[in-house]
Amino acid sequence: MALSCSRLSQNLSLIRLLGVRTHRMANGLYFPCACYQSRCLSSSKVRRGLGRYVTSRLQWANTKYEGFLKRRFPRFYLLYHTFMEGFKLLFRDAKDVSGIKTKMSSDGIKFQDLPYREMEKLRQFRRDLIKGIPLVLISLPPFANYLVFILMYFFPRQLLIPHFWTPKQQVEFRQLYHSLRARRHWPVLRGVQRVSGQVKDSQLRSRLRGLCAQVQNGGNPKVSEILAVQSLFSGSPLGLSNLTVDQMRDISPLLFLTPHLPGFLIGRRLTNHALEVLHLDRALSRLGPHQLSDSEVRQACYLRGLNSDRLGVNQCRVWLHQWLQMSSSLKDSDVSLLLHCLVFLSANYPDNISHP
Repeated sequence: MALSCSRLSQNLSLIRLLGVRTHRMANGLYFPCACYQSRCLSSSKVRRGLGRYVTSRLQWANTKYEGFLKRRFPRFYLLYHTFMEGFKLLFRDAKDVSGIKTKMSSDGIKFQDLPYREMEKLRQFRRDLIKGIPLVLISLPPFANYLVFILMYFFPRQLLIPHFWTPKQQVEFRQLYHSLRARRHWPVLRGVQRVSGQVKDSQLRSRLRGLCAQVQNGGNPKVSEILAVQSLFSGSPLGLSNLTVDQMRDISPLLFLTPHLPGFLIGRRLTNHALEVLHLDRALSRLGPHQLSDSEVRQACYLRGLNSDRLGVNQCRVWLHQWLQMSSSLKDSDVSLLLHCLVFLSANYPDNISHP
């Protein structure tokens, strides 16, 4: 009996020392370490309770602080609230993009095979990231964050991405960007007219000149009239590789690209961005444009050259359907026509008339 008790005592001591979870003894009996489990459970409960308490107090303090700002400094509160919500959206987008890239890598999916919304999120996040890099570089030196905050306050359009714009700023800045884009409509059309004389086929030359004249006179050409000159934009004289540097500089702002780069870089960027839009169009056709929300429709139209903030959402849906009719007939080699349709289809759409 004494030997059994001694063995039992040794086994229990060994189990406590090693923290073994299973407590089956050599003689087939179970001896749960009640004290050990009790300590583990009680300590974990204390940690969880302490974590909930700290979280709740931080939330309470943050609510009080926001209430103080809203009462005493309403303009600063709007800026503060916009920044906080912007960071939440940015981190959420970064998480989504990370998931998309992981799926692309693990499943071997290419960009052009992604669903429309994932493709659009990846495209937009990449552009936002490129715009945000200069601000990050400025903030690297010690104490430079104070200068960055001042710069962001006075130059939000130039330095901040749309996540950190107020709703009023979003509309205002989109209008400004579109006005800069619309200034290039007529130079693009004049560039097409200048090279129209190089077209040997008299019928195609007449159709091309008639298309330019129709847009310049305030008309909205039909998709069939645009596709009638499709062959001229896949080779000479209006294929992307045949355009002059000046023509490419005129087209670049239509996609919000800087024209102040060497010619070969402008051509490469135009090709990449035009193919990106073409892949988006194909993904949107697979999804069905009727699946888009009103805000998604407006954003899709804005990307493709339309001043969608000045139009009703039904007008935007009609126009987007017309655009997809056109792009569904294009091959990768026809991206020059897609770029020119940023003018052909959008310059004179109702309430979106540009002036030379």
